Amino acid sequence: MRNTSDNHIHIVSFDVPCPVNYGGVIDVFFKLKALVERGFKVHFHCFEYGREHSERLEALCVETHYYKRDMSLGNLFSKKPFIVTSRISEDLIKDLLKDDYPILLEGLHTCGVLLDPRMEGRKIFVRAHNLEHEYYRYLADTEKSLRKRVFLKIEARKLRKFEPILAKATGIFAISNKDYDYFKQFYNNVYLIPAYAGFDKVDVLEGQGDFVLYHGKLDVSENYNAAEFLIKNVFKGTDIKLKIAGMNPPSHLVRCAAAEPNVELIENPEDDDLQDLIRNAHINILVTTQSTGLKLKLLNALFNGRYCVVNDKMVEGLDINDLCVVANTADEIKIVVADLMTKPFVEEQVAIRKSRMDAFYNSSRATDRLVELLG
Repeated sequence: MRNTSDNHIHIVSFDVPCPVNYGGVIDVFFKLKALVERGFKVHFHCFEYGREHSERLEALCVETHYYKRDMSLGNLFSKKPFIVTSRISEDLIKDLLKDDYPILLEGLHTCGVLLDPRMEGRKIFVRAHNLEHEYYRYLADTEKSLRKRVFLKIEARKLRKFEPILAKATGIFAISNKDYDYFKQFYNNVYLIPAYAGFDKVDVLEGQGDFVLYHGKLDVSENYNAAEFLIKNVFKGTDIKLKIAGMNPPSHLVRCAAAEPNVELIENPEDDDLQDLIRNAHINILVTTQSTGLKLKLLNALFNGRYCVVNDKMVEGLDINDLCVVANTADEIKIVVADLMTKPFVEEQVAIRKSRMDAFYNSSRATDRLVELLG
């Protein structure tokens, strides 16, 4: 076994974090990048199930290991959550046992490591990306497919029973104030480390765009339901252009968007294309019916977009300090959107965004705290 050396760390990820194109992997990748920039030597481990090996990732790390996620049906019958059992790997454990460097587990998904008695005594931190049992219960309630709904409900129960494994962790890094308050009720050594979005300065265009943008991972019920709500209840029958962009939209959303002449669905945009959409939209609109976590797409819109319209759930527990316009019902959103589309985003508003964003979110301060804890 190699001896502990300054600034060496293992990071175990639930997925390959490149391309950096959905919420969870955005936090993984840019947290990794921030640690490397602070001098950490990262030994990276990730599970693969559809995403290719990444040269961009490998260039940042001392070493990069990929493990096949075990998607066999037998894992569905385990008492442990499927997202955990499918990521339990003897090869991973053997690689972690080659030294005694600290370990950062990304998500409850990778906490099968904490079950292994060979890991006792190791310095192991967990990045809690969500209140997973709440998130899966919500997904079950909003899922259209009966088969998926049954799976999600069972998984939610398993996740709630599995969560106490976090008591074995050296520290838990909560991603939002709400999650911090929840975990603090049950576990010691809980710390707030806000989400990493990859942005450290406001880069907003002045002027006026001619469309509204909604973006998200569209194969997730939370997002496709929000998109359909906007199409059917807010933009239907208006002359305001709505663009919806995201990964893997289901067929019912494709049909819903195609039925409205003022709605454009942009499937699986490249990272740069999505950023162009966010920057050039006159309004980024972000609505949700679930408030767990800090939505990374909110940070993206605030750092790079003009007006940002949200509902209460999107910013619950956050002091948004007038960074967003809040509207909840379809009628409220219609009124706000129609009003903002007539108003250019001016130089003074860009300056206000810059000053308020530094108080709202500062990744450098988050990294200072993370480095202190990992050390």
